[in-house]
Amino acid sequence: MSEENLEQKAKQIRADILKMLYTCQSGHPGGSLSCVEMLMALYYKVANIDPSNPKMENRDRIVLSKGHACPALYAILADKGYFPREDLWTLRQLNSHLQGHPDMMKTPGVDANTGSLGQGVSIAMGMAIAAKYKKADYKVYAIIGDGEVQEGLVWESAMAAAHYKLDNFVVMLDHNGLQIDGSNELVMSIGNIMAKFQAFGFECIQVDGHDLDAIVKALQAPVSGKPKFICCETVKGKGVSFMENNFGWHGKAPSEDQYNAAIKELGVAVNG
Repeated sequence: MSEENLEQKAKQIRADILKMLYTCQSGHPGGSLSCVEMLMALYYKVANIDPSNPKMENRDRIVLSKGHACPALYAILADKGYFPREDLWTLRQLNSHLQGHPDMMKTPGVDANTGSLGQGVSIAMGMAIAAKYKKADYKVYAIIGDGEVQEGLVWESAMAAAHYKLDNFVVMLDHNGLQIDGSNELVMSIGNIMAKFQAFGFECIQVDGHDLDAIVKALQAPVSGKPKFICCETVKGKGVSFMENNFGWHGKAPSEDQYNAAIKELGVAVNG
């Protein structure tokens, strides 16, 4: 896809996220909107995946450890053809395969059940160890959130990843500076996160988390003998002015007026 088409695609994905949340009147817009380009870099540019064969043995594994941001993941999976786009509008409904957190037993393209923060990145690290053990060449990508790095499991997995020299393992931080109760600094400062992952033995790269090319370059940068940490500087609620940098939009659905205003601002139609 051209850069122009990718920019339009990002707007469409954001519109689909908002329609999902408005339709079910539940969910997490802020962190879903902030990680769109991070997921797009993987699914459209970097990861070895095949929507026609979701369980392909040698596929790259992508684990959305910040599972509450699954509307962004679902919108991209539908766009890639893992399941029909109209399924998106069943988000969080009874008997839907698209629940409020990803379920690998129900949704094609989901590689791990996530939701309890810290567990997804730990599962992903285990997958990377398994790949090394099997001498397989697939990579494992874990997307984590700001509040999530306050969990001990994140640092246990980081310590193990460095110890086992998992250069097939990439941790991507959606660093928007906010979490459910306010700013990271107010709730629990995460300090110099680049220095911390570097101290744990990671190759560390910092990028604009809404610059697709920069994210792709960071993902493709070679490393040897070390896991990789990519700190993606993002904006919570990206794309909708009244949601941006507002932690109040961490976990609430828009009203009809707010939804219509957001879609108008994005400038794309939501059909299907």
